[in-house]
Amino acid sequence: MKAEELRQLGPEELDVREREMREQLFRLRFQLSMGQSDGLKKYRALRKDLARALTVRREKEAAHG
Repeated sequence: MKAEELRQLGPEELDVREREMREQLFRLRFQLSMGQSDGLKKYRALRKDLARALTVRREKEAAHG
């Protein structure tokens, strides 16, 4: 997900996306620990997407704060 797409979301939608990403990360981490290495690319991409979402959230808080 691109940062511009995240910037267009409202605070509630951003919270929902962040929660979904964290849940997916948990599932992928569990799969990787069980030996299913096909999810490694997804895991890395999801971590980057979560970092983008957190950055956008921080930008919005700084702009309104």
